Amino acid sequence: MITNKQSNFILKGQIIYSKPDWSVSYNENAYIVCEEGKVEGVYENLPDAFKAYPIIDCKEQLIIPGMSDLHVHAPQYPFRGLGMDLELLEWLNNHTFPEEAKYQDITYAHKAYSIFVDDLLYSTTTRACIFATIHPEATLDLMSQLEASGLYTYVGKVNMDRNGSPRLQEESAAASYKATREWIISANKSFKHTLPMLTPRFIPTCSDELMNKLHTLQTEFNLPLQSHLSENLSEINWVKQLVPTSKFYGDAYHQFGLFGGEVPTVMAHCIYSPEEEIKLMKQNNVYIAHCPESNTNLSSGIAPIRKYMEEGLNIGLGSDVAAGTGLSLLKSMAMAIQVSKLYYCLVDQDKKPLTTEEVFYLATLGGGSFFGKVGSFMPGYAFDVVVIDDSAIKAPRSLSLKERLERILYYSDQVQITEKYVDGQKLKIASK
Repeated sequence: MITNKQSNFILKGQIIYSKPDWSVSYNENAYIVCEEGKVEGVYENLPDAFKAYPIIDCKEQLIIPGMSDLHVHAPQYPFRGLGMDLELLEWLNNHTFPEEAKYQDITYAHKAYSIFVDDLLYSTTTRACIFATIHPEATLDLMSQLEASGLYTYVGKVNMDRNGSPRLQEESAAASYKATREWIISANKSFKHTLPMLTPRFIPTCSDELMNKLHTLQTEFNLPLQSHLSENLSEINWVKQLVPTSKFYGDAYHQFGLFGGEVPTVMAHCIYSPEEEIKLMKQNNVYIAHCPESNTNLSSGIAPIRKYMEEGLNIGLGSDVAAGTGLSLLKSMAMAIQVSKLYYCLVDQDKKPLTTEEVFYLATLGGGSFFGKVGSFMPGYAFDVVVIDDSAIKAPRSLSLKERLERILYYSDQVQITEKYVDGQKLKIASK
């Protein structure tokens, strides 16, 4: 819910943000100026030109860019933390598909989605790419709730016409196409900052006919796309059987014209991407959603993020609920560092572990760039802001802003989000 309609104002406090070179700018007792929903600039001393703007003094609180969650499953939120002893395919059949089938019941869907949206609103996330289910009515309900929250999101009605379950599978490729097209038209008419996104769950649940029809929809409506890629070894082998003409997993999408290029695309995981897949992702500007917690929980593996960074690929973070246990991208940042250390120790000691500054970039500017000029406080960027009170984390000495940033990653359950803005509009968040 939006509570502040002020166009031009200033926040004062401890300002931290990433720059395109992956460095972090630390600004003590500084000012960030908002003009018409955009960042005008960050100043140590406020210029006279802005002296008439109202100032909100955040005192010692941290002021950071809003974060972008590039991969999260809203309907899976009710069973987060369950089935963590299973691998991907077994977990889908035993937990995901039975839960998502319940969203045929709009009453259940509305209740479940209201919990998800409330918690997302209180997280550090201001923008997200979200999976719904195959059910158009429930998906529109989710989008309506997100629209009212003031968050900026892409939402996908999931497509799946094979290898689902008796209660969670669309009748045919034609039926999936028809329902998806009607949903797109309805969503485009109804929402301003909650936008439709094509969402084939993954190759195993989408027939060749359906993938071709999704390409037709993408061409007609120019929609971005999200899906899964190279997450699990059994999954990869299955894809090769289902699309025998594909050279690698990403090529199975590419053959249907659904692997980036002119249209923004997010692929989650990319743990086992071969060199040809990496090359094609770079060529087509595909975004990688790195989901370190879910990759650990489902025994999938460790994505080689340092390698992808060196290759210059687009990378952001995903909470990936419910294989991820919560919506905190602060926790995802900490886990991204931790699993990168394991990769360094166990796989390749030429790939150094990620740093605090690097994962902060992934959560803010890295993922935010999928949405445009988002995720930083450089001039002209969207005024997406999260204000964090970390005073509950006690220390016997004064800490630098760099130290405080690192600390909130590992003590994310002890911080309070006190204010949140999207495009300069203050959102109403419930205290936790």
